[in-house]
Amino acid sequence: MSQHIVWRDLLTLDPDDLELPWQVLRAGVDILPIHGDVEKGCSSALLRYRPGASVPQHLHSGHEHILILRGSQADQHGIYRQGTFLINMPGGSHRVVSEEGCLVLAIWEAPVKFL
Repeated sequence: MSQHIVWRDLLTLDPDDLELPWQVLRAGVDILPIHGDVEKGCSSALLRYRPGASVPQHLHSGHEHILILRGSQADQHGIYRQGTFLINMPGGSHRVVSEEGCLVLAIWEAPVKFL
């Protein structure tokens, strides 16, 4: 197994590229796992939100790092546009919605728990 994983050109990645193995996370939200297992522990993935899609209220059991690569998303704390880097702390809870759609890089220290 390789000692490192390299993903190039994330800023120009076409999220609709038919060769990418997207999986359905929720209605309107797809996930492209990069590393780890989102159900078990430390992991990272690309998330693709279709316009109007949302992720229901969930609790962070560890740190969550989000980089908005394209579009925007919002929660009860504000609206986050392309280029924004967010850190959601353990114990925090929120619901995410993307009115225009977005592509984000997500890195989780531990799995989230949907409420």
